[in-house]
Amino acid sequence: MNFAYPSLLALLAILPVLYWYAKKRERRQTAGFLFSDTKKLPIEKTWKVRLRNVPLLLRLLALGCCITALARPQQKNNIEITEGQGIDIVLCIDVSGSMLAQDFKPDRMGAAKNVALDFVERRKGDRIGLVIFSGESFALCPLTTDKEVLRTQIQSIQNGMLTDGTAIGSGLASGVDRIKNSTSKSKVIILLTDGENTGGLIDPQTAKELAKTFSIKVYTIGVGTQGMASTPYQTPLGVQMVTEKVNIDEVLLKQIADETNGQYYRATDNAGLQKIYASIDMLEKSKVESTVFKKTTEQFHPWVLAALLLLFLELGLRLTMFRKFP
Repeated sequence: MNFAYPSLLALLAILPVLYWYAKKRERRQTAGFLFSDTKKLPIEKTWKVRLRNVPLLLRLLALGCCITALARPQQKNNIEITEGQGIDIVLCIDVSGSMLAQDFKPDRMGAAKNVALDFVERRKGDRIGLVIFSGESFALCPLTTDKEVLRTQIQSIQNGMLTDGTAIGSGLASGVDRIKNSTSKSKVIILLTDGENTGGLIDPQTAKELAKTFSIKVYTIGVGTQGMASTPYQTPLGVQMVTEKVNIDEVLLKQIADETNGQYYRATDNAGLQKIYASIDMLEKSKVESTVFKKTTEQFHPWVLAALLLLFLELGLRLTMFRKFP
């Protein structure tokens, strides 16, 4: 709930002052006798005496409701209508053991997940799917506009979900299979890997031809620093850090991108990876227009009604149970 005039709510601070003033005035107007010991006062504390402040409290609550009503409480609803056609995009992410190399922060896989989450958040109106691959491939999420589901799936990515290896062809083929039947005018696959093709059931060249057949544009990203990188490996003695040479089949990745009208990028750090996704985001703009309608509903009526009911209740109590006789 929002208020059109929230500054008026500061008047609520006057309610305790009014209560104090009313009690002080009541004590002045009450005639009394002087006693040496107030315990000897012949006054029985009945329920009527105990509840004598109720009418005053009701009046103050009614005043509080009036002040709240004057501040004009409102409920605002924004309705977004999207028109046009978005782009169908499949993210193909390498989850092999080498993606745990720590030349990125916290590691290559963590960096890839973070930029993918940011990318998904920026793509309004697009359907996005998710494929992971290592020694084999798996479609983790079909094309969807449900960002919450997609974010959950991206966050769930971890090493060990599939047989280890780097099956670039299988990963690309799975992405093609996810998007080939799309009716969107623009179909895109973003394939991210940090190595060379070491197996899989489908050769990368075959997967590339499939992408060309279905007019799918492939952006390829090689992640890894130039030179050596420290990578954790599980051994009988525990996790050991091993320094390895970074080997990325850039020739293959460039060929896939060039022949499908995409682009190849090399990311050597987190900032570079973020810039790459930002570049792809700029190149693949959706032709989607969003119109936002703002609807405001006034909510002061219940507060006015509550104030009237409290005043009537106070008046009823003063004319009946708390009626004063001269």
